[in-house]
Amino acid sequence: MDFLRATTWAEALRMKADRPDATPVQGGTDVMVEINLDKGRPAALLDLTPVTELAEWSAESGTVRIGAGVTYSRIIAELADRLPGLAQASRTVGSPQIRNRGTVAGNLGAASPAGDSHPPLLASGAIVEAESVGGIRMIPIGDFYTGVKRNALAPDELIRAVHVPERRGPQYFSKIGTRNAMVIAVCSFGIALDVAARTVGTGIGSAAPTPRRATEAEAFLAENWSPGDPEVSRRFGELVAAAAAPIDDVRGSRDYRVHALAVMARRTLGWAWEEHRRTS
Repeated sequence: MDFLRATTWAEALRMKADRPDATPVQGGTDVMVEINLDKGRPAALLDLTPVTELAEWSAESGTVRIGAGVTYSRIIAELADRLPGLAQASRTVGSPQIRNRGTVAGNLGAASPAGDSHPPLLASGAIVEAESVGGIRMIPIGDFYTGVKRNALAPDELIRAVHVPERRGPQYFSKIGTRNAMVIAVCSFGIALDVAARTVGTGIGSAAPTPRRATEAEAFLAENWSPGDPEVSRRFGELVAAAAAPIDDVRGSRDYRVHALAVMARRTLGWAWEEHRRTS
């Protein structure tokens, strides 16, 4: 296995163009686990850690651009007010050591259905900024996931940043696991309310081959804008559960995931609406 180290972004793109089989690493919290468990050895590793510009974030016109090297810990500490759903999900990722190294871009690159950042990114309508020597491509988050642990990146592309709209209302993330911390999600759910526009964004994790939105649930709530109504909340939960396509595995059964998603959808909607009532 070859090891490549880029010191600038331009150098990283050239290396990736020359070695499209190279796997990029920043925190290495997913890649190194796969290697240590002997689940696969990349032909080459492309270390992006020295590329300092990737560790920057900026905000403009209501959107936060998160560089591929910004860690979960920094999202929690620096972006919780702008991106509360993503910050909540970041708090559930692994241990403090993993949060100090792991990144949202790494989560996207791995494209595991169980990745914690995927539901809030879907709920917020994020866009992935990918780049190669041929130029930049902006990929809507709903088009980024193409299969189990597969994404829309071309072989010579790298994730440079993720663009996430700032909160336009309450946002919440919920996750169920076999314990309270350091656990892979049995299933997860993210919600983002835009109270002024009377719309909702959703994101489902670990309950389908890819992370996905519950579009029928979103449309239902937009047409029946009474989030505090128990009957509306119940139907919203049913439609979220119906959008999933889970399987039975070692972490949980299909039926449990379907039931849990309905409960999480109702609860997060209730939390979001209560926050709106309390702060409006």
